[in-house]
Amino acid sequence: MLNRITFLTSGESHGKGLLGIIDGIPSHLEISEDYIAYQLARRQMGFGRGGRMKIEKDHAEIFSGVRHGKTLGSPIGLLIHNKDWQNWTKKMSVDPIDDEVKKVTLPRPGHADLAGIQKFGFDDIRNVLERSSARETAMRVGLASICRKLLSEVNIEVGSRVIQIYDVKDHSPIPTDLTPDELSKKTDSSQVRCLDPEIEEKMVQAISDAKSDGDSVGGVFEVVATGVPYGLGAYTQWDKKLHARISALLMSINAFKGIEIGSGFSGGGKLGSEVHDEIGWDGEKYTRHSNNAGGIEGGMSNAQPIVVRMVMKPIPTLIKPLQSVDIKTKESKEAHKERTDSCAVPAASIIAESMLCFAIADALLEKFGGDSVDQLKAHIQATAKY
Repeated sequence: MLNRITFLTSGESHGKGLLGIIDGIPSHLEISEDYIAYQLARRQMGFGRGGRMKIEKDHAEIFSGVRHGKTLGSPIGLLIHNKDWQNWTKKMSVDPIDDEVKKVTLPRPGHADLAGIQKFGFDDIRNVLERSSARETAMRVGLASICRKLLSEVNIEVGSRVIQIYDVKDHSPIPTDLTPDELSKKTDSSQVRCLDPEIEEKMVQAISDAKSDGDSVGGVFEVVATGVPYGLGAYTQWDKKLHARISALLMSINAFKGIEIGSGFSGGGKLGSEVHDEIGWDGEKYTRHSNNAGGIEGGMSNAQPIVVRMVMKPIPTLIKPLQSVDIKTKESKEAHKERTDSCAVPAASIIAESMLCFAIADALLEKFGGDSVDQLKAHIQATAKY
């Protein structure tokens, strides 16, 4: 669903590391490993994370496509080394080894395990779980940081907050005086990325209770983008619609099970007169009295903030596993256990920010074009409407 930007990731959870490449970024964009590292660190935060986050301190090495701190317009390569690799050199060796390695044969309900071995014909679930692990999203955040930096050059900001963990909900609106960057800085100081300190305490308790019971919890978060001009995306064809492109990218993230834009599902229980955003004129530009559309109408951005909410299911790897069937013996047993988080909703919100950055940057370049950052800015200055 990307037309101007392409990206690929490679790597396994306990392999040597993660590789990533992104193409389509204009030249002369200032980017640094420190800028990318800041976003990677945000992904590792959050109450309820497991032991892996104590091992890894993610840092993306810029491998290609950048010279003297600026992009060259060519593909950009990133490399993230897995520090935990030293403990998995035999189990995850690229070369054949003489030692016998114990196979994983108990698929976890809710994971890619069973469907993956059936699809590829494996007799060892590790061949599936290593790549289907959310570890891969570290590289997505790294690559998307480059898109985020491009957006910042044209005053587009993307931020997020957590609004539900398990059955604990934060119903408060985002303060109107907070920009997405300010929103993220505020929520990053919370253990669960929640705006309300009292609700935060209840969310932390819900995670603690689940962990004590050997269980996991999911939740809901909200992602916001501002500064987006009119007309990203198009109504003219199904695959050009901005909300479809955003949905495809965000729903590609592990454990995400639902998405709504603007008022979303709540609109199903309201009248049209209650849902649609009335239009005004302030003497210089069109205004809206509300933003139930979430910044997108007819498959195009309408210059209002883009607002997306997503639900993440509880992590399927449980300390107290559910029942499963051994793929070798067909005996009923408890599912496989791996090192796991009890809640990764705060981290998921950062990953969703990143995927939204991919979508908006791609649509921006599609509409305005430009081989360099200066050309892109000039095109936006000449024709963008807000």
